[in-house]
Amino acid sequence: MNAQHTPEDSIPSTPSHPVRRRTVLTGSAAAAALAAAGYAAPPAAAHSKGHGHGHGHGHGSGDTATFTILGTTDLHGNVFNWDYFKDAEYTDSAQNDIGLAKISTLVDAMREGHAYPCPLLIDAGDTLQGTSLAYYYAKVEPIGRRVVHPMARAMNAIGYDAAALGNHEFNYGIPLLRTFERQCDFPLLGANAHDAATGLPVFPPFVIKRVRVGRHIVRVGILGLTNPGIAIWDKANVEGRMVFPGLVEVAKHWVPKMRKAGADVVIVSAHSGADTSSSYGDALPYPENASTLVAEEVPGIDAILVGHAHVEIGQRVITNKQTRRPVVLTEPLRWGMRLSAIDVTVRRRRRGPGYEVVGVTSQVLNANTVDEDPRIVKLLQADHDKVVTYVNSVIGTSLVAMSAATAPWEDVAALDFINYVQADAVKKAIAGTPEADLPVLSIAAPFNRAAAIPAGEVSVRDVAGLYIYDNTLLGVVFTGAEVKAYLEFSARYFKPVSGTGPFPSSAVTNAVTDTAPNGTPDYNYDVMGGLDAPLTYDIDLSQPLGSRVVGLAYDGAPVAADQRFVIAINNYRQSGGGNFPAVKTAPVVYNAQVEIRQLLIDWVSEVGTIDPALFASVDWRLVYAGTPITVTP
Repeated sequence: MNAQHTPEDSIPSTPSHPVRRRTVLTGSAAAAALAAAGYAAPPAAAHSKGHGHGHGHGHGSGDTATFTILGTTDLHGNVFNWDYFKDAEYTDSAQNDIGLAKISTLVDAMREGHAYPCPLLIDAGDTLQGTSLAYYYAKVEPIGRRVVHPMARAMNAIGYDAAALGNHEFNYGIPLLRTFERQCDFPLLGANAHDAATGLPVFPPFVIKRVRVGRHIVRVGILGLTNPGIAIWDKANVEGRMVFPGLVEVAKHWVPKMRKAGADVVIVSAHSGADTSSSYGDALPYPENASTLVAEEVPGIDAILVGHAHVEIGQRVITNKQTRRPVVLTEPLRWGMRLSAIDVTVRRRRRGPGYEVVGVTSQVLNANTVDEDPRIVKLLQADHDKVVTYVNSVIGTSLVAMSAATAPWEDVAALDFINYVQADAVKKAIAGTPEADLPVLSIAAPFNRAAAIPAGEVSVRDVAGLYIYDNTLLGVVFTGAEVKAYLEFSARYFKPVSGTGPFPSSAVTNAVTDTAPNGTPDYNYDVMGGLDAPLTYDIDLSQPLGSRVVGLAYDGAPVAADQRFVIAINNYRQSGGGNFPAVKTAPVVYNAQVEIRQLLIDWVSEVGTIDPALFASVDWRLVYAGTPITVTP
């Protein structure tokens, strides 16, 4: 069993220093870099009884001192500003750049040019999954004694002080996570990652860092909280080994202990969004996105570095319900697009030892205005080049080009290909079992609208671009009624419209629901297809929710409520991700822990030629009162 952490394990504080390593930016260069990144110089020193606004003196003069905590989140295996699926520099419509190499430059600039010292750098989780580089060092050349994870090497070099665990840290299993943990020079914090048998934390709950600001030494406590949804999303990796209670409940236990251990300042690094909601509905008693609840309900917290939601929050001030004191929340945008900076002002207590917080503000800096740190580039160029070679290796050919650009609103060959390979694998696996004669269906989601299979030579990256997550394949049994209910739930993804269009896709897709207050993501919309015969249906947007799926038929005959099917489905969905109906209780007939992305790559390697004639047909339509709807990208 993994090592367990008792309260005493986290109490000893460790020193932290304003500069962890030699910076490459001079004062003027640092100032220019910060100005370009959107840096707002802090206001003149001012104090208030609360701590939503004021600042002290950056040099630690008098009885006050101000320092800055820097933070990232949801790095998802991005070291360089590179898109492995496109084999080109990353770009998007907002002109964002990504990667730790750029974050390193911003960190250097803040350490050199900010008004206050920046002694601490923390992260709010989701480091180990998300790019071909992350996949390569988990599956192709796994990390170990002789192979150090590029993310660990980069974060060590930049000088991170602590990182909370994200849910994606568990995607490749606990052994790989433990290896990564040993390779990091900083603790991975997880106060609510508990041993299933003892209930004790299996990662350090918190760390206290001693920060020197001028003549002051301030003790800063960092509490790490991960996401309860891990119990659902990575059930196969954690069931029976770890449990993940709620953030509020666990923070209420640990924050007083941190204060008792001498923390003058308490910062929470939480892999949980700020807008209270749960993609898994009521499948767990704890909300997925709970950072605001933590701020409201747990006294003694000064600021929260938020992760998981992939949204940008420069500063959001929440009032604690018990103390009425403000708590500052900030979330830097994903993949290293932004760096959060939390300015904390403390004042020496008039009675007793230690300091009290009198001011907290935060802002985010944009990484797209700075160059990559040449030292990080030099450190990891060989690792990056190795992955580029791997993802560009040719494994087969395609007779035609297949794009996923319009997959959310029309039946496309790219998703038919995924469904075919999944269903074919499940059918072969259940041969000789009692379910062998049941018709096999499959579900797939439009994960990546930018994905495309070119005509001609097909590489690993082309295929991997269709399936960007590390999901594994299962087979479950559904009734016809459950198939209908599943598709009705999926159809909530579409917004109501009047008429047949044409409509821009933004007016039709990504509807707001009770479990998706910011809009249903593409990955929570599923299409379903048949293997040996077509499953056909229309989604009629003239009908109310729950009655949108019309004409549901298998092999030309209406699907009966008591008809039985085997469904090829991914582990995220089967474990409750997205809160789709029936899946969690459906009988499982296949679960060999085979990664779907690797299954697709292996299929192309073995078959050699992708011929859409084998699997592609238009089996579902988006309609209004029976007439097809026209949607434009």
